[in-house]
Amino acid sequence: MGLIWSLIVGAIIGAIAGAITNRGAAMGWIANIVAGLVGAWIGQGLLGTWGPSLAGMALVPSIIGAVVLVLIVSLIFGRTSRS
Repeated sequence: MGLIWSLIVGAIIGAIAGAITNRGAAMGWIANIVAGLVGAWIGQGLLGTWGPSLAGMALVPSIIGAVVLVLIVSLIFGRTSRS
């Protein structure tokens, strides 16, 4: 049950990051989960585990990390697709 809960929270974090960056429509649900989980790992690694927590993920650092990840990935793939 813990893995499923983590995937759900990761998807929510990824969806929030997509909405903040206006790139959520271009991402599918699998990309939202990946962005949320990887963003949570990056955000908590850089910013710590402060703020409210859900499923073992600190929400504020996780959302910040996911936003940064989505922006970086969209910049990389945005440039390569135009070339």
